[in-house]
Amino acid sequence: MLMDSKKIEALLEKYWKCETSLEEEQLLRQYFQGSQIPERWRETANLFRYFEESKKKTLTDVTFDGEVLTKVRGSSKGKMATLVYNSMRIAAGVAVLTVAFWFVKTDVRKTTPQEIVDTYDDPKLAFEETKKALMMISKSFGTAEEQTRKIDLFNDAQDGIRRKKEVKQNL
Repeated sequence: MLMDSKKIEALLEKYWKCETSLEEEQLLRQYFQGSQIPERWRETANLFRYFEESKKKTLTDVTFDGEVLTKVRGSSKGKMATLVYNSMRIAAGVAVLTVAFWFVKTDVRKTTPQEIVDTYDDPKLAFEETKKALMMISKSFGTAEEQTRKIDLFNDAQDGIRRKKEVKQNL
């Protein structure tokens, strides 16, 4: 079936936006069943062919139903073994969590000071030491901010290069 490529392109655009009518979808299905499909639409043709083949498949095989029912029903020994197996998995999980909790609790007790004590008796001295610490942190943030600006500049350059590549590829 020969059809104008612009019409196909317009129909495909509507199809991907889920705006086609049933008649338009039928036109697309018929077109993609043909053998002379342009290279740019080969994957789309494969998709439409897959949809058509999927419609034809059925589950009329009697042995399939029998196999499924056998596996679903299983035997009573299998159910008991599954119950024991699942119970053991749950017990092992609870044991691992209990041991992990105990180790974490013990480690936290060792690393946490028992009592928090003031280290400075003079409030002015404490204020000065706090000010020094905050200045050190502020200086570190300033350095980090400079590094962030460099990274942003690098990212902007990368984006510019990507956009140029995309423009060249689209031409």
